[in-house]
Amino acid sequence: MPRTLPRPPRTTAVTADATGRGAPLRDLTPGWHLTVVGVLAAGILAASCWTAGHVHADLTLQTTARFLHVASMVAGLGSVLAVDWFAVLWLTGRRPLTGVLDTACALQTPIWAGLGGLTVSGLFLRPDLHSPLTLVKLGLVLVVTVNGLYAHRLGQLLERHRDDGDVPRRLLVRSGAAATVSQVGWWGATFIGFLNSQT
Repeated sequence: MPRTLPRPPRTTAVTADATGRGAPLRDLTPGWHLTVVGVLAAGILAASCWTAGHVHADLTLQTTARFLHVASMVAGLGSVLAVDWFAVLWLTGRRPLTGVLDTACALQTPIWAGLGGLTVSGLFLRPDLHSPLTLVKLGLVLVVTVNGLYAHRLGQLLERHRDDGDVPRRLLVRSGAAATVSQVGWWGATFIGFLNSQT
């Protein structure tokens, strides 16, 4: 009777999480989940616009909200700049991929807190929702939010290459595009906010 070779043990592909430990690839956030969260973010932004039109804040509350608005911008944009700077250093061979991934993971909280703080504090700043510039700013905030969810997904895909650093060109292009959209969105919203504050 011929002998049969034993079957190799079944394995599950893994990717490293933010701490360097393996996590099954099936644990990656599915695309439909990101879509649902993006739709919810759009709904929250629309509800915020409606609320802003019905909130009548006094001078003290407006001053406090203005300070929180600026502080949220500093926290959010500053964190995004740090992540993108580490990405540039990695692309130029001056930092390993792990440096980018660890920085992005560590700064997720201030990025999202900054974005949330901008939305909440903006409710009390009497935004002119009939102004084209204000509408563009709101659109940029939505783009930054959705792009942030997309960047989270890309980060999970990059985790697969944490150890070898051999990132496919297509993933590099997608990551670069996400970083560009992020910078344009944050700086665009900041510039429009500055212009609005001068009128």
